[in-house]
Amino acid sequence: MLRANQLEIAANAPSPGCALEAAQDYTRWLATHHYENFNVVSWLLPKELHQHFYNLYAYCRWADDLGDEVPDTQRALELLAWWEQELEGCYEGRPGHPVFIALRETIVAKEIPKQPFADLLKAFRQDQTVKRYPTWDAVLNYCVYSANPVGRLVLYLCGYRDEPRQRLSDATCTALQLANFWQDVSRDLEKGRIYIPLDDAAAHSLAEKDIVERRFDARYISLMKDLIARTRALFAEGMPLAKMVDARLSVDLEMFSRGGIAVLDAIEAADYNTLHHRPSIGKAKQARLLGRALVTHLVAKDSKPAAAVQKQSADGLLAQSYEECHRIARSSHSNFYYAFFLLPKKRRDGLAALYAFMRFVDDVADQDNDLAAKQRSLAKWRAALDEAVNANGRANASAPSGAAGVLPALIDTMRRYNLPARYLHDLISGAEMDLTVNSYPTFDRLREYCYRVAGTVGLTCTHVFGFRDARALDLAEKLGLAFQLTNIIRDVRADYAMRRVYLPDEDLAEYNVKPEDFARREATLGVRELLRFEAQRAWQCYEEGAALLTLVEPESQAALWLLVHTYSALLARIEDLDFAVFGERVRLSKAEKLVFIAKARFTRLTEENILEKRDRHRRRAGGDGSRRRAG
Repeated sequence: MLRANQLEIAANAPSPGCALEAAQDYTRWLATHHYENFNVVSWLLPKELHQHFYNLYAYCRWADDLGDEVPDTQRALELLAWWEQELEGCYEGRPGHPVFIALRETIVAKEIPKQPFADLLKAFRQDQTVKRYPTWDAVLNYCVYSANPVGRLVLYLCGYRDEPRQRLSDATCTALQLANFWQDVSRDLEKGRIYIPLDDAAAHSLAEKDIVERRFDARYISLMKDLIARTRALFAEGMPLAKMVDARLSVDLEMFSRGGIAVLDAIEAADYNTLHHRPSIGKAKQARLLGRALVTHLVAKDSKPAAAVQKQSADGLLAQSYEECHRIARSSHSNFYYAFFLLPKKRRDGLAALYAFMRFVDDVADQDNDLAAKQRSLAKWRAALDEAVNANGRANASAPSGAAGVLPALIDTMRRYNLPARYLHDLISGAEMDLTVNSYPTFDRLREYCYRVAGTVGLTCTHVFGFRDARALDLAEKLGLAFQLTNIIRDVRADYAMRRVYLPDEDLAEYNVKPEDFARREATLGVRELLRFEAQRAWQCYEEGAALLTLVEPESQAALWLLVHTYSALLARIEDLDFAVFGERVRLSKAEKLVFIAKARFTRLTEENILEKRDRHRRRAGGDGSRRRAG
């Protein structure tokens, strides 16, 4: 099927139907002679696994080269189909190609299913026909087939078949794949491929043409910063896997993650210019990474005799951290803090930790410092979060002020409630948007911002509340959007004073409103109608999100009810005032909040009473209130 010299790796391959020993010699040669950033098999792995890793690598290398090294698309698809036929033959007990003769021994010994091998081929075929990815989710879906199967195959080799480890492996493998994408932008362009999500590029004012023509400027730097931040969050999410496997394998797994993070560091060190250069990791850097992983492993091993003493000390620091988080939450006088008291202590502590971290991030964006100083502060918080995730909550010496007080509690909360770090990285990305984005052309763009600064809040709180139905996360995002739209409507004049207009340009044009109208002493008719339209959007999110109440743990339902009822009451108050939000800030009184707390504590809580009912008929199209105003 394969012509001579069509692939470089085929030159040293023995003939089909060769002896097992010859096949294994070939896979060993291939794995030890083909360039990779890191060795396929390190001397730390158990010796009995070496040959199995060689065999697995040989399969992946061949599949990759059939897809990437054959210039003719149709020919590449034919060869990938041939390779899949060889895979079928292997699983039917009749391997022919030397790679499959060797691989058959591994498949049988480790009882590996066919699906991960087949998934990889699906990705390589996709590379022949798909050259662009419209969204972040589309890229992640590609990684499901191109990267995640490799991690699962490695787990099978090492005897791990459980879903929790596979999920952590997926996070790491996806992160590694993404790091390679951002590193290889210039190489992929030469092959006619762009893995950068085009909607994310557009969010940074970059068109596909700008990437193809390699226009490197501040827009591309901003895009790379965003993509790298998300990738770091995935690396952090997968890091716990190294502590859940055999000690000899854990160093290798940590090396893969550290190597991927080093790729991201190299991109940053090269000023993000992957349009023209491919950042690489030198041998000295690889040695330092290995040394760091080994030291971490040995220190963890040697520290066991002092574990009891360390635990006592750590417990004291953790208690102090939670107390500091509660102090920050109390001093803010936020609507959120009232809901804390309706939760059991552990969940109450968790919300306090999340709130304190979010308060620090939010405060950075609202400081009076110059733009560069704010960006540096947010970058420090991002780095401090990553370091704390990997260092059991400890803040490093370069962490921003306040980090040491809140990070131990935050990391404890994240681990206790299985809370992905990417939510907090997305939150920081939202704060970064506030530094450079002053207006939003469409509601879709505004929705993206609202997800980052508020949807993430809903998601993290829902993890702390506890849930069993995956629908809860979608509903939490809807409530986060409703809360943020309520805040935007209330603060439209104050935001304009800070040179921010959150309401979409397309909506302003629809209601003939100009941004400077938000500087007036009173709302114009057009502004009121615009705000009424946005309120309708918020009410729709409230009404759809109300179903979350029955999906969270019963002991958390009162706190959720109180939050939703309080924010919906605030929006109802704004409607009662006919959107007169240009004077004194619209608030709920302490007495009203106490009544809501009493209701949350002592009445029967349902989807029907979770929203404030005052003048709800105004929100429905055709209601009395809307007809009166229209007339």
